[in-house]
Amino acid sequence: MGAITAKTNREAQRGNKKKAAAAPALKVILHLILWAVALLQIFPLIWLINYSFLKSGDFFGSGILKWPKSFEWNNYVNAFTYGSVPRFLLNSLMITTVTIVVAAFLALMLGYAFTRMEWKLRGPAMAFIMLGMIVPIHATLLPNFILFDKLNLIDNPLSLILPYIAFSLPISLLIISGFLETIPKSIEESAVMDGCSVFGVIFRIIMPMTKPAIATVCIMNFISWWNEFIMANTFLTSETFKTLPFSIMKFTGQYSSNYGAQFAVMTIIALPTVIIYLLFTEQMSRGITAGAVKG
Repeated sequence: MGAITAKTNREAQRGNKKKAAAAPALKVILHLILWAVALLQIFPLIWLINYSFLKSGDFFGSGILKWPKSFEWNNYVNAFTYGSVPRFLLNSLMITTVTIVVAAFLALMLGYAFTRMEWKLRGPAMAFIMLGMIVPIHATLLPNFILFDKLNLIDNPLSLILPYIAFSLPISLLIISGFLETIPKSIEESAVMDGCSVFGVIFRIIMPMTKPAIATVCIMNFISWWNEFIMANTFLTSETFKTLPFSIMKFTGQYSSNYGAQFAVMTIIALPTVIIYLLFTEQMSRGITAGAVKG
């Protein structure tokens, strides 16, 4: 019996040594795969920036990436002057800011009502809002256009802000409700016993504790609506309220286009999204996964 046990131990030790020897190699292979995936993910951004410094005549050829003979900074000058980037940037900033603030506020209020309050039709009401996640944007263009036309809201920022908020609510509510489920109700009960009202509980107790989820919702909605074009192109007719993606259209002609300026505008549009995503990646992960494990 002792001999069998000793043999088993020796085999286990040999197995552990083999695993220990193979671990560094597997780690290197895993790192190489992850680096390859990361390069594939970041390549479109590199390609975009590279082409924004080329002349339009340099675009044609077999090479994917081309080192510019001279950096064409005029592409960015044209974007800011002829492309009206500053004005469209302000419009995009205003519409996106109002959207993410109102959507986060409504999602917090609804999340509190659905997770903390007992009322009739609570389940069907939440299911009805969640149905918005399966409605494609394109299916709402014509009904919304008719509705906004009757309400005299065509070529008005509200024609974008209202649909943006409506489409943001389901996923925002899902994230904030999941986060609220992890907060013990005893904290709110203590606040109520100390004389705190319902709105006092929400704004003085719940809101500070749900900051990660609120930040996640705001970042996701910013990424979704900053570059939105199809609804903006449908509901906006004049240049007064047009958003940043319309700058690209200014460099598109019937017979020729200024590709360099178009790539410069696309780089300007992409940079805020990339910067915000890089700065708040950890915050987004914490906000999304916080409600995954309860207790």
